[in-house]
Amino acid sequence: QVQLVESGGGLVQAGGSLRLSCAASRRTFSSAAMGWFRQAPGKEREFVAVINWNGSRTYYADSVKGRFTISRDNDKNTVYLQMKSLKPEDAAVYYCALDVGGYSAYAPEYDYWGQGTQVTVSS
Repeated sequence: QVQLVESGGGLVQAGGSLRLSCAASRRTFSSAAMGWFRQAPGKEREFVAVINWNGSRTYYADSVKGRFTISRDNDKNTVYLQMKSLKPEDAAVYYCALDVGGYSAYAPEYDYWGQGTQVTVSS
């Protein structure tokens, strides 16, 4: 079993920045792809970004491309999501997830999920 714990959410003004972190409990992390997803009230959970096991590949949703950066530190079992130029529509609960088998933007393919961290963006 892998536990994922997100942190770094909070309230920020539009145009501001936040960095989310997600710490994994096991070394399984270093061989797995990691993704970030988000869910706003009344909306479906949506893909934000994914990074492969060694950080050499990343992929972003069009809505965040150029503003968000996903990265990882396998020595710390941690994945990050740097968010810049935040918009009110970025407000959501952000979840990190671990995909043992691949590198995907598809939520059902992920094996483990964190509990989420709230990001609120004021206009």
